[in-house]
Amino acid sequence: MAKTKTQYVCGACGHVEIKWMGRCPGCGEWNTLIEETVAPVRTGPVTGVRMQPMPIESIPPQTEQRVRTGLAECDFVLGGGIVPGSLMLIGGDPGIGKSTLLLQLSQSIATQNKRVLYVSGEESANQIRLRAERLGTVHQNLYVLAETDLDLVVESASALKPDFLIIDSIQTVFRPSLTSAPGSVAQVRECTGVLLRLAKQQNIATFIVGHVTKDGAIAGPRMLEHMVDAVLYFEGERHHMYRVLRAVKNRFGSTNELAVFEMHDDGLREVSNPSLLFLSERDRAVPGSAVVAAMEGRRPLLLEVQALVAPTGFGTPRRMSTGADHSRVSMLLAVLERRLGLQVQASDAYVNVAGGVRVDEPAVDLGIALALVSSHRDRPLAVGDLYIGEVGLTGEVRTVTRLAERLREAHKLGFTRCLIPAGQSLSETFSGLEIVPIKSLQDAIQRAF
Repeated sequence: MAKTKTQYVCGACGHVEIKWMGRCPGCGEWNTLIEETVAPVRTGPVTGVRMQPMPIESIPPQTEQRVRTGLAECDFVLGGGIVPGSLMLIGGDPGIGKSTLLLQLSQSIATQNKRVLYVSGEESANQIRLRAERLGTVHQNLYVLAETDLDLVVESASALKPDFLIIDSIQTVFRPSLTSAPGSVAQVRECTGVLLRLAKQQNIATFIVGHVTKDGAIAGPRMLEHMVDAVLYFEGERHHMYRVLRAVKNRFGSTNELAVFEMHDDGLREVSNPSLLFLSERDRAVPGSAVVAAMEGRRPLLLEVQALVAPTGFGTPRRMSTGADHSRVSMLLAVLERRLGLQVQASDAYVNVAGGVRVDEPAVDLGIALALVSSHRDRPLAVGDLYIGEVGLTGEVRTVTRLAERLREAHKLGFTRCLIPAGQSLSETFSGLEIVPIKSLQDAIQRAF
């Protein structure tokens, strides 16, 4: 009989070591190696039916029959709906509304004469019933199971044969055959593998909820995100009503799509025009405020960028940003000081993207730079102006992608002037929207003020 062995697996990257170490050699994180038991490897001839390789032309094509979720914004993020047999992972901070969103999706799917099995390892059946009554999601096709034993969950799903399965959450379920505790690397990896086989073999669309770490990433090994078909992040501030559903991986649609919801007492409500929502409170010209156009997947999103430049009270000035890339903000401050002579070396600089949205693309550089200049000079920018462009280290304004979509959104919301890179070719015209081509950041400041 083979001897049972132990190994140490990193909870951040999945790196395996034969002995415990304080720091993971794979990713460099500290205190992430967790002990787990390795089952003996069976030796002998391979039994069972072998799949033979076949030419791809001989494989019969199949048409995707997507299931609508009842929420148009959620369908947009998923690429048109839920694909049967797919395995999707959704993560988010505690209390952000993951269970609320999935319970609303369950009710919408149940009304389409499809069975839904909601498995909860964190709440009792009575608690789920109380929340369903508050949200108005009680339906006869919605089944609830409060269980953490994954073997019993698979047995119940095989007997019920649901069209939609929800596991809330993957860190609470476990397999009794493994000696590791629930939530460990071994349990999370094994349970996800079992659910993957269940989804593919029985054609059950499965949603699994994953906890997130203090850094905002889904807890567990990184290979967990490679096993699933789609990875969704449910983001937002717990004390604000806005919630953002973002797709970072989707095998059946576009990635980096975004949907915005409002949290109310009776559940989540869709926001069909996020740009109008984020700009609704910007009704007057104030120093340090500028509007930029960001692309979230296929959707243009107009956002307000706020900047504050104030004299520092300490020896070293502070540089802080919320919703924008901190390194790019520091780079823009250096360009403004070196190329334009803006004296900010003795001032604190704060940048915030209103609405709690995070943007990382360089097309918002021009708006951030002009907002910093506006705050430093204490002079407001025009309310009807929009700024699009990437700023280089020499102070030039570089071209961006999908400019026409950004301008259509600006024209729809009533903007009157837009500053764009001079090297950008544009064949479409917009009545009432003045297009101002600019070559450098110096040129943009002269036009903006």
